[in-house]
Amino acid sequence: MQTSAPIGIFDSGIGGLTVAHAVTRLLPNENIIYFGDTAHLPYGDKSAAAIQAYSIKICNVLLQQKCKVILIACNSASAAAYELVKEYVGSKAKVINVIDPVVSFLGENYANKTIGLIGTKQTVNSNIYRKKIDLLEKGITLKSLATPLLAPMIEEGFFNHNISESIINEYLQNDTLDDIEALILGCTHYPLIKKQINQYYNGKVTVLDTSEIVAKSLFEYLEMNHLLNEMNAHIRHFYVSDYTQSFETSTKIFFGEQIRLQHYPLWE
Repeated sequence: MQTSAPIGIFDSGIGGLTVAHAVTRLLPNENIIYFGDTAHLPYGDKSAAAIQAYSIKICNVLLQQKCKVILIACNSASAAAYELVKEYVGSKAKVINVIDPVVSFLGENYANKTIGLIGTKQTVNSNIYRKKIDLLEKGITLKSLATPLLAPMIEEGFFNHNISESIINEYLQNDTLDDIEALILGCTHYPLIKKQINQYYNGKVTVLDTSEIVAKSLFEYLEMNHLLNEMNAHIRHFYVSDYTQSFETSTKIFFGEQIRLQHYPLWE
C-alpha cells in the first residue's frame, strides 16, 4: 500500500469534520477524502440496517479512491456498521471507528472510575460503549444518556448562545450523570459545544474530546505500520450526498477554515 494513498473519512453529515480537522492538524501531510452523507442525516435516529446500507455505499466510493484507511467518523455508524464494514472492506484498507480508540483511552486512564457518556439514541441504545468497556475488566462504571436534540441543534447553528446553553444544561443536570469524573462526547458534533459543557461542570468533570483521541490513534496506527505520508504536498477532497450553499457555509464552523464541498449523489 502506498504511503501517499488517502485517508477516507465519512459521517452522516458535517459533524465528522471535527474529526477530519483533528486529523489534519495532527497529520498535515496526509491526503484526505471526506464524505458527508447529508442526504440521509442524521444517522442517530435511523435503523441499524439503514445505516449499514449507507455505510457500505460510501465505502465503495472511498475504496474507488484507493484509501489506505477508512475512518468511520460517526458514533452511530461506528456502533451499527463497523463490523459489517470491516468485513466488507477486508484487506483493501484498514477500517477504524471512533469508539474503540476512546474505550482504549478509558482503559489506560480511568480504571475504577465512573464515566458519563452523551450521544445519539442509536449510539446509546446500542450499548456498544458499555459492552466494550465491560470487556476491559478495569472496573469502569459507565452512565449513558441519549441527548437527541444536540446534534440537530448544532447542525442548525444553534450553539454558543442562550438557546443551546439551556438545552445543554437541561441534559447535563439529568440524574443519570450524577457523580461522574469524566464525560465522553459520544457524537462528533459535540466538540463544538465542549466550551459550554466545560462551563457547566466548572472543572469538576473532565470533558473528553473524542476527535482528538481518535486522531492520535490514527497517527499511532500509521506510524506503527510505516504508512505515514512523508511528502509535503497534500490533497483534500470533501464530498456530500446532498448539497446546499448554506450547508457549505456552515462547514467553516465545523472544520475551522473555509472548505469547498463537492456534490456526489450516493444513489444515482
